[in-house]
Amino acid sequence: MNRYILAAALATSCLLSTPALAQKVRLSTAMGDIVLQLDAEKAPKTVANFVQYVKAGQYNGTVFHRVIDGFMIQGGGMTPDMEEKPTRAPIPLESKNGLSNQRGTVAMARTQVPDSATGQFFINLADNNRLDAANSPDGNGYAVFGKVTEGMDVVDKIRAVPTGNKAGHQNVPQTPILIKKATILSEK
Repeated sequence: MNRYILAAALATSCLLSTPALAQKVRLSTAMGDIVLQLDAEKAPKTVANFVQYVKAGQYNGTVFHRVIDGFMIQGGGMTPDMEEKPTRAPIPLESKNGLSNQRGTVAMARTQVPDSATGQFFINLADNNRLDAANSPDGNGYAVFGKVTEGMDVVDKIRAVPTGNKAGHQNVPQTPILIKKATILSEK
């Protein structure tokens, strides 16, 4: 009987020492709030990376610097003057996690190198199945790690803003769409 009590105590101890992962994050933008529900079960490294950036204040004062109506809005890495913020080392790609790039999902931006995502993310404006690992030409795709649960109307307002070229970048909103603050709403 004592070994069962010991096993239960050890299990409880392990649960209590597990680091908390944010489940919801609010992006307070110049056009309104967007709430993201994160999926740490299917994308644990990606969620941990995103949460670490939120806690560090990385996204505060950045902009949605790439807006393509009918495709996606991208943010999290540029200041209003289009200066790229410094980041931590890239993370492994978790695109084969069963989550699909559907309208309203949030995924990590990356370069042509699969394991190159750092802090930038995008919100899908349409069902972008071609961005899923199974459908992408390179077989890697883009890692979905959550979805918008509140504020899709804000996302749709952002997608409709006039864009142009700025500082060598295309599809940049003519008026900066500021992410004022990213805040953790709940942790598990």
